[in-house]
Amino acid sequence: MSLDVGLSLPGDKPARQGIWTVTPLHAVVAVFMAAIMLRGILPFNVDISWWLIVCERILDGQRLYVDILETNPPMAGSVYMLGVVVARAIGMRPEVVTNGLIFLLIAASLALTWRALLFSSLRERAGGAFAVWAATVLTIVPMYDFGQREHLALVVLLPAVAVYILRANRERVAPSAMLIAGLCAATTMNIKPYFVFGAGFCILTAAAQARDWRVLFAPENWIAAVLVVIHALCIVAFYPEYFTLIYPLVRDVYLLANLPLLVLLRTSAATLWWLTIMATLTLQSRRQKMDTAVLVMMAGSLGFAISFFVQAKGWGYHAYPMVALGLLAAGWAVAAGRDAEAGSRRLRVCAMLLVALIFLGACLRFNVSPDTRFIRQEVTRTGPRPKILMLSAANDIGHPMVRELGGTWVSRQQALWVREVVRQSLRDGIIDQAAADRLAGYVARERAGLIEDFRKQPPDVIVIDNQNSDWGSWATADPELSALLSPYIPVKNIDGIEILRRADQPRS
Repeated sequence: MSLDVGLSLPGDKPARQGIWTVTPLHAVVAVFMAAIMLRGILPFNVDISWWLIVCERILDGQRLYVDILETNPPMAGSVYMLGVVVARAIGMRPEVVTNGLIFLLIAASLALTWRALLFSSLRERAGGAFAVWAATVLTIVPMYDFGQREHLALVVLLPAVAVYILRANRERVAPSAMLIAGLCAATTMNIKPYFVFGAGFCILTAAAQARDWRVLFAPENWIAAVLVVIHALCIVAFYPEYFTLIYPLVRDVYLLANLPLLVLLRTSAATLWWLTIMATLTLQSRRQKMDTAVLVMMAGSLGFAISFFVQAKGWGYHAYPMVALGLLAAGWAVAAGRDAEAGSRRLRVCAMLLVALIFLGACLRFNVSPDTRFIRQEVTRTGPRPKILMLSAANDIGHPMVRELGGTWVSRQQALWVREVVRQSLRDGIIDQAAADRLAGYVARERAGLIEDFRKQPPDVIVIDNQNSDWGSWATADPELSALLSPYIPVKNIDGIEILRRADQPRS
């Protein structure tokens, strides 16, 4: 039995025939299988778990930005709606269906990307080992952040990136590829406005590389622009509260949690990105002219880096597109370097080793998740399918725990972050007391929503976070909240996380 590892996808002839011929398509399938098994090991992401709750509530008749407090635009949650709808239709858990749909999306994105490059001069590089590398970056690297909006944004954008590369190379673009690229770029930018930097930098680089300003006005760019405008008009028409309620809250409170640029530059995510760019440049350093595809992908990586710094939170998943697109550029540079006449083999091997280390570092960085097993075990003992209310600004304590227990999330928001952001900003000197007093209305509105949710659906279990803040003393000092908490008794205190249950509820 012979084993033939070729560099071909369907349509390519393997290097030699054997009883068992392994092509990159087989390797891509193997990568997907490994990634699917990884989903069974890693915990479900906290934010996606919350968005599934949001989607379920919307389907049950609640209104986004009125009955549900969320700072992201509607598209950010709409991407998970299909998973909930299909799960309800077939009677499966939304988490399983959502993961399955994301894998289908990745497969479709890779297929469309390769299809766009099929009849170009880049066909062999796109359809060989790079396809396996791309599958690995899209399915394995996200780790705990698999399915996050940033992950989906890059997955959706890849067919458009392929078209931008063709534009930069002055190659023919099929009408179907233009349409798909426009749809993909628009979807990415509609998920979060910040992603305009990622798509925009690719377009600008393609025009500069082609030395043709008309690339800026290519059909796919018009399609994307029109769809983005339509999406914005739909938000104005159907979600006016996003501008009247959410935008002022984001402007006045949410942005106070932004980190300084110097702090962001020292994060591990930023370090990974810098190393990726260095490795890619090293792989291209001996070439007389930098590869066009590498340039476009590096430009997109830079654009997503700007979105990372503009969002200014330093969260790992915010960095995924810039790191992943940088890794894709490095992988393409490795493929392009095979046919370079001049170059140092030692330098090339060192750069490839650095890329491998960055890959491992990225997997570790994007696998950071909290361990809430002990909290979940104690909540489980309070009874089946509990209704849970949490007094905390930490969103990763209650999620995905509430869904894993088959429980009900009582609050209208993922976590009580408004009071905490104002409190910490005052403590750290970001705002003064006068500014805190001006923001007191937002804090009072959050408190009023908490009390309304409490009364509307009295919880079975209350989780109070005294580890990261003073939620226990804050609630005790509030006469209304203190009265609402009086029927509850302490069950367990786990490193400052206090768990309470109703006194009339038997303990399991």
